[in-house]
Amino acid sequence: MSQGERRMLIDGELTLAESGRTFENINPATEDVLGDVADAAAGDMHRAIDAARRAFDETDWSTNHRFRKRCLEQLQEALEAEREALREELILEAGAPRLVTQGPQLDDPLADSIRWPAKYIDEFAWTAELPEATDPLGQPGIRQVWKEAVGVVGAITPWNFPFEVILNKLGQALATGNTVVLKPAPDTPWNATRLGRLVAERTDIPAGVLNVVTSADHLVGEELTLSPKVDLISFTGSTAVGKRIAEKGAATMKRLFLELGGKSATIFLDDADLSAAAMAGITVCFHAGQGCAIPTRLLLPRSRYDEGVEIVAAALANVPYGDPQRPDVLMGPLVSAKQRDRVQGLIRAGVDEGATLALGGGRPDHLPRGWYVEPTLFTDVDNTMTIAQEEIFGPVLVVIPFEDDDDAVRIANESRYGLAGAVTSGSLDRSLNVARRIRAGAVNVNGGYAFGPDVPFGGYKHSGLGRQNGAYGFEQYLETKAVAWPKA
Repeated sequence: MSQGERRMLIDGELTLAESGRTFENINPATEDVLGDVADAAAGDMHRAIDAARRAFDETDWSTNHRFRKRCLEQLQEALEAEREALREELILEAGAPRLVTQGPQLDDPLADSIRWPAKYIDEFAWTAELPEATDPLGQPGIRQVWKEAVGVVGAITPWNFPFEVILNKLGQALATGNTVVLKPAPDTPWNATRLGRLVAERTDIPAGVLNVVTSADHLVGEELTLSPKVDLISFTGSTAVGKRIAEKGAATMKRLFLELGGKSATIFLDDADLSAAAMAGITVCFHAGQGCAIPTRLLLPRSRYDEGVEIVAAALANVPYGDPQRPDVLMGPLVSAKQRDRVQGLIRAGVDEGATLALGGGRPDHLPRGWYVEPTLFTDVDNTMTIAQEEIFGPVLVVIPFEDDDDAVRIANESRYGLAGAVTSGSLDRSLNVARRIRAGAVNVNGGYAFGPDVPFGGYKHSGLGRQNGAYGFEQYLETKAVAWPKA
């Protein structure tokens, strides 16, 4: 057993649940118990909400820009000091391959997700001057627009990229002067409790500014949505839960940032270099396909369909997968038995609806323990099939033929999701023309990468509301106040 931090952070104190209950943290690669963590109830959550409310209302956290910046820099230093311990924890509890932690699971967010917002505190336009104007009595006046923190933020985060999502939420919410109650996913609690310990022990962040509440009960997180003391919910997860948050939060007029599901399409036009389709295809195996923006629909021109399928199938057949501790592994396990069973149920639906299972689809014989599914390829897929419309969240790629550019755009957009997409062509102008017509929040063109600390990220349609990162992310966590006074 490898025990991580068991305690939550509430009102500046590292604490267990009032009931003393805990729940187990399971290694998805081995099915072994790693250890346990505090299992909070509604009362624990309300203690955290009250602490966050007091910290916002009774301290100068929301207005003291210099102090906030220093505290975030302290947190950055503390996290970097424990980088390798965080890496091992993510491999163990999330099943994240070591190779993936060197990118978006750990090293990428650790480089920018706190540092960039801390730096941007000094650059953001907290006050904007408007032209002088006269009031109804003809008196000249000064007018300004002020940006102020929303208040208490309830941050609810998923298990797939837990550390990355947490840092992207906290960096922006704290930099803009909000206080936060963080409810991490019960499948991957230790990276969050470690962060809570570092805040308590290694920073000057005041008590109550950040609270971390762990629970196996998802309804404990719903207390954030229901409480009138919470001003904004920042949620990353499924569209179904996002809709529930919007419904439950309506009674208290919650501000919402919802980063939800995706069914992203990658389009290769008929003049594209199809050798690049190999990399596009194996992307679905990145962290076992457990990513909302991972492109899981590959659209190929009918005139080159067989050529493209052959390239993609060869690439998928050679994806290194298995023990996430191995340095060469791209794909580890799914996070839980429940998720594995869901993925396999959708694979069966694809077969039942008439798609061709060209590769994989089962549990690998050489990995009897752990929640693994083989890299899976479906061909002869119609975009109306379940596997082309549902977010599978597993290593499953569907390949769909199209007739021309208009048909490709139609297929890409015939989805209730609109999170991300990609298009490749031998002509940049042609790719850009298609990209402009794709209804998605981020589109990679000819191998570009539309993601970073200064790039807005979020979705159209059922993929969510709002944007994170950059100036757009700051605005997500701010209110706008107009002020005016007579000119002297």
